[in-house]
Amino acid sequence: MSQLSRRGLLGGAAVGTLALAAPAVPEAFAGGQGRRGRWAASWTTAQTAPTPSDADATGGFTDTTIRHVLRLSAGGPIRLRFSNPFGTTPTTIGPVTADGQPVLFAGQKEVLLAAGATVLSDRVDLHVPDHGDLVVSLYLPGPTGPVSFHRNVHATGLIGTGDLTGAPNSAYTRQTRSVFLLNGVDVPGAGRRSLAILGDSITEGVGTPDDANLRWPDQFAARLRRSPAVANLGISGNRLLLDDGRFGPSGQARFDRDVLALPGLDTVLVFLGVNDLQQPPSQLDPTVLLTAYGQLAARARDHGLQVLGATIGPFKGWIRYTDELEQIRQRVNAGLRTGRVFDTLVDVDAALRDPADPARLRPGFDSGDGLHPNAAGAGAIATALLARKVFDA
Repeated sequence: MSQLSRRGLLGGAAVGTLALAAPAVPEAFAGGQGRRGRWAASWTTAQTAPTPSDADATGGFTDTTIRHVLRLSAGGPIRLRFSNPFGTTPTTIGPVTADGQPVLFAGQKEVLLAAGATVLSDRVDLHVPDHGDLVVSLYLPGPTGPVSFHRNVHATGLIGTGDLTGAPNSAYTRQTRSVFLLNGVDVPGAGRRSLAILGDSITEGVGTPDDANLRWPDQFAARLRRSPAVANLGISGNRLLLDDGRFGPSGQARFDRDVLALPGLDTVLVFLGVNDLQQPPSQLDPTVLLTAYGQLAARARDHGLQVLGATIGPFKGWIRYTDELEQIRQRVNAGLRTGRVFDTLVDVDAALRDPADPARLRPGFDSGDGLHPNAAGAGAIATALLARKVFDA
């Protein structure tokens, strides 16, 4: 196995006349103030409950250390967040290290994470740069019972037996692409913008290479002179309206826990909807989706957040594509473009579609399955967001 380092573990068509009820036009938004404070979320992953096929998360851990390399969007000193929203057993965490330095909890090496709760570490005076990697090693004496986790962060972690927080990579015996219990890294937030992206597999990174940090939120953050703190809350398969045992609570259901609970947040981008169309049961009423978007926008504004939205990208060629679903996608996108549901709309559809066949991804942007953009397509989404000039370039 290669050695771990801070560089990584491994070395449109035109739409006809519409008769959709557009949500009410929001009042002018002052923009970008939110709840800026002492901390902002520089790396975040949205958690789900394990299923029987998720052996590690379902079985839990005893006398085990897990090591992760996390690509931060914004740098500085850090603190860690651990959560177990789907757990039923109090879990001891610790010792923990970050880039080899001890991470403490109220001055102690261990902390008890209550079932369903979140714990915060003390400040760790590291100086990770913007877009830098942070190596976190956490020991779980266990038994933990089933744990909350993120199934695939498209980055390689390590698992080994015993307290290996101070050990080299060679002491670990196997790899994982899941992250267990750890769900956030915060950095000082004073004077820094903070963006949360409520998304699905396209935001999570499906279609981009593992261990390359070419997910579109990574590419967006890397192109700014001073990166905002970006929280990637993409869950593969996630829907706007319906929960799923494997793909987690819907965007509507997880909004409070995954978005509103973040520290120092001032802006949220809602980038969901394609799974409501293509996953059975398909949502066939565009007005239902437009109303759901409007509900999320209203809840965000209630908390002083600027709220961005995104059109649904093309997916012709995907295994569940139909011409009927394409017509619904076009109607939803037209409603988003004309209804002013969000303060700002990022036109992902226009950024990704093939001019020769607007129901498809542009060939150079297709990862090969018709739905998920590759790294170049992810870059096109980042460019589309940058073009909205919500954040200083």
